[in-house]
Amino acid sequence: MFRLLGALTIVSATLLPGAATADAVADFYRGKQIRVIVRTTPATDYDQYSRLIARFMGKHIPGSPSMIVVNMPGGGGITAANYMAQVAPQDGTVIGIVSQGLAADQALGMSPQLKANLREFNWIANVIFSNQLLVVWHTSPTQTLEDAKRRVTTIGTTGAGSASVQYPAFYNNVLGTKFKIVFGYPGGAHIDLAMERGEVEGRGTNPYSSYMGSRPTWIPQKLIVPLVQAGIEKEPALPDVPLIRDLPAKAEDKPLLEFMARASTVGRPLATTPGVPAERVAALRAAFSATVKDPEFIAAAAQEHMEIRPQSGATIQEIITGLLDAPQDVRERMKVALQPKDEHVVDEPRR
Repeated sequence: MFRLLGALTIVSATLLPGAATADAVADFYRGKQIRVIVRTTPATDYDQYSRLIARFMGKHIPGSPSMIVVNMPGGGGITAANYMAQVAPQDGTVIGIVSQGLAADQALGMSPQLKANLREFNWIANVIFSNQLLVVWHTSPTQTLEDAKRRVTTIGTTGAGSASVQYPAFYNNVLGTKFKIVFGYPGGAHIDLAMERGEVEGRGTNPYSSYMGSRPTWIPQKLIVPLVQAGIEKEPALPDVPLIRDLPAKAEDKPLLEFMARASTVGRPLATTPGVPAERVAALRAAFSATVKDPEFIAAAAQEHMEIRPQSGATIQEIITGLLDAPQDVRERMKVALQPKDEHVVDEPRR
């Protein structure tokens, strides 16, 4: 009898702290509302993924808080990141998919307006990692990367700090392409429309998965032509599109290609703000993990042609920290390589 009571005491002592933590998280979130910050205008993949997550994730968070989406475009995602770092409550009631390009941006110190420190963010998961594509509309005279080295090709982008600017600038500076970078489009959907209208010939970058989600016919029907894909390995559906790390380059430039390849795996990283208690971060990570296994979520994603290829919060945190801790000489050279030259830039989108 005494042995049984002793065993029960040990079990209770083991379980109670975890139960107390779970109860504390549930008590905190019960009756609250989580805001999901979207760094773009509506009708982009950032917006689509955010709205999909907001529909299903709340029921998997202890306390079942409601979730609403708030669009906060500006500065290629810098406005949203700064808000999360400096203005939003630091308590786990604000989450958002951070702009893919900002990890490289911070590592290289390229945008003084970026005040957020991504090291301090609490990473929940990577919603999807997918190769970044620079594409042109099918009517463009530029149909290969070699063509882009011979002729000026107009490329639509959003703003400084965004991946849409960094990739064509990098290709110009390291590979010798002649992309004319057109700043000022509010979001990816606007650039897509500009390609269709002939205002620009291509788009600076967008993940393969995003095109397959928002424009699922464009690649299969060859309405857009991918010139290059940035990632660690090729997308299975794009075996003939050159991979950035395989491109011919000077030996001293190979580490730069590798940096860009790894930066592309950042994908669509979901985070909450700095300062959130560890037990709430753990609960959010667990809730996301449960969400992507939810049959209703899976069915909704399939219906909207949205691919989900998640990575854990620990993995995406390691990737982002690795970029921030890249060797100093590589970061210094990358800083130059990602900076668009004046002769390659148009400040306003054409009408």
